[in-house]
Amino acid sequence: MSATTVIIAPPPTPNGNLHVGHIAGPYLAGDVHARYLRADGRPVIFTTGTDDSQTYVVASAAKLGTTPQDLCALSAKQIEHTLGVMGISIDGFAPFDDGYRQTALDFLTELHAAGRLRLRTGTFPYLERTGEFLMEGLVAGDCPVCLAESRGGLCESCGHPNNFAELINPRSTIDPTEPVAFREAEILVLPMEEYRDQLAAYHENQGAGWRPNLVQLFKEVLSRPLPDFPITFPTGWGIPAPFPETPGQVLNAWAEGMAASMYCTWWAAGDRAAATDEAWRAEHSAKLVYFLGFDNGYFWGGTHLALLMAHNGKYILPDTIVCNEFYELEHEKFSTSKGHVVWAEDLVNEVPRDLIRFYLSLTCPENQRTNFSRAAFEQITSERLVTPWNLLSERLGKRLDDVRPAGPLPTSAEGRARAAAMEERFRTCYELSSYSLARAADLIISQVQRLSRDAADAEPGDLLLETRTLLSCAAPILIDVAEQAREAGVALGLHGEPADEIPPFRLPLIATPLRTTS
Repeated sequence: MSATTVIIAPPPTPNGNLHVGHIAGPYLAGDVHARYLRADGRPVIFTTGTDDSQTYVVASAAKLGTTPQDLCALSAKQIEHTLGVMGISIDGFAPFDDGYRQTALDFLTELHAAGRLRLRTGTFPYLERTGEFLMEGLVAGDCPVCLAESRGGLCESCGHPNNFAELINPRSTIDPTEPVAFREAEILVLPMEEYRDQLAAYHENQGAGWRPNLVQLFKEVLSRPLPDFPITFPTGWGIPAPFPETPGQVLNAWAEGMAASMYCTWWAAGDRAAATDEAWRAEHSAKLVYFLGFDNGYFWGGTHLALLMAHNGKYILPDTIVCNEFYELEHEKFSTSKGHVVWAEDLVNEVPRDLIRFYLSLTCPENQRTNFSRAAFEQITSERLVTPWNLLSERLGKRLDDVRPAGPLPTSAEGRARAAAMEERFRTCYELSSYSLARAADLIISQVQRLSRDAADAEPGDLLLETRTLLSCAAPILIDVAEQAREAGVALGLHGEPADEIPPFRLPLIATPLRTTS
């Protein structure tokens, strides 16, 4: 049996629900790969949770007039529900509970005991009136690398880290009119320069084939001194840090990332007797894959990686990071505050989710920013998926009506060869070395068109075999039409060697683009 693949989609910050931009990024991509692996008979654990320690929760709660605790509780329920209605097939949605907290504390306390952490003096933006240090989601300014607007810690535009005092014209995100000063504080850090050689070797050997923007980011990052990575912060929101050098401080939410992912994996695996980091231990040789947005790339491919390395071979390292760019709405950035947003839950209540999953796959931001347009969504799903798919269903039904088969129909060598070629093309889209949802969705289009075009003259057995192969290969994206076929007795799966005979079946229709709402 092959090693288990652990798929991580970064835990979303629970400061609101998920919009279609979120789904079009790591969650749909991770889901499709997980479904592909399951169909291929390979063991997989696909998981996520929520990232409650982020200071973005504090900033959002202040704007909404609620408490961070209440916002986390509400948002976590909304996020889990939205993942479910979108068909994101996580094996478990881990809670932010005492087990999570203890896993994070154990992971970092072990490094502290081994002398891997250092006490450093950092300079932070500071509000004199309230006595608050500002970091992460509590401070905004201009990025010192690309000059775009940035939050503290990391720039979403260029992906480079900044350690707060480097921001140009810093301001509070809660009250931008409040004067910002600077004050020093002693914090514990992971000295990233001590892991330079390991990180450089990893990215040269493991990351060379990743998507170009992430590859370029680490070429730039590794060409200059690596900033220390804060493990603790002098703020009140987060898990209290247990280290005697930093009394009253909390853990940096980003320092929890690897422990959080371990806990999510443990929760999803379901073996409550196992240690929460068991699946990540090196002796089990699991394959670790991250699906994430470019804005998280530095942490997951840099600081998180160094934290794993600091445990001296105890844990697996990621085999692959599949990174996506930003997804826009009508060619503008999604903005909840401005009402420029399409909530995934609302959209799935209006239109069949297979259409949403297909369109998001076709337009997903794999290598550059792409766009969700409601008009384009309706036109493309109707013209390129629903109409030709349902025409194929009609023509397949007519061929079966013509021959009235009493049992399984034979397939020809030529038909089996075409089915095998089709499956192989889909595999190139779903395997990580050449992973592409956009090409998979486009391949669905081309194969539906081909089969529909040739249906009248095709041998019925060959047409059935190739249609079943299409259904099986499209199933990770078109989950509902595939389920309809399974319920009707169609044996879907990645079959390898195509069968020399096949039972007759009817191809389920795909619902029309717009559903009448009550």
